[in-house]
Formats: sequence, C-alpha cells, structure tokens
Amino acid sequence: MYAVIETGGKQYRVQAGDVVSVEKLGLLEGEKYDFDKVLMVAGENGVTAGKPYVEGAVVKATVVEEGRGKKVVVYKYRPKKGSARKNGHRQAFTKLVIDEIIA
Repeated sequence: MYAVIETGGKQYRVQAGDVVSVEKLGLLEGEKYDFDKVLMVAGENGVTAGKPYVEGAVVKATVVEEGRGKKVVVYKYRPKKGSARKNGHRQAFTKLVIDEIIA
C-alpha cells in the first residue's frame, strides 16, 4: 500500500517504513505527525484519488531528526565590471519515518 501526500508545496509518494525528508515542520525528535493532505491511496482494493484530498485518509509518521542540508554556494559575477557577489544557503529539513497509512 502506498500514498501520495502533500507538504511544503511538494508531493511525495510514501509507503510504510519509508524515510522521507520534507520541508521543516518545527517538531522535536520522536514526535508523531499526521499528514491529512493525502492526494491518492493505492492498496489491495484499488486506487483512490482525491478531489483534491482523499476523505478520511491519514498518513502517520514519526520525526527522526531536524537539520539543515549541505551548503549551496551562489556566485554572481559580472564580467568587465569588477563586480562579484558570493552567497550561501542551507535548506532546513525534517526527516520522518512513515509508520502507517490509514485509508
């Protein structure tokens, strides 16, 4: 059984036991979280697609860690102008383990 969930403006295909990194949710390690924005559920009794979400479907997950990703360096350079700018960015994330899918 798998489901497609929506969080942080993105969609993820998940099934029980998966480890997923999503946009930062602001939770502590070990906390439980329920995704109620379930777009689709597929299992032994077929596929159920929502309009836009599946009624009564919930994906339960446990927080493994919160952190920040690798640094991405942004370097802007303008030739013949003597102008350059360097900037860095680290995206915050929450890593979750999917416990179960309730359809």
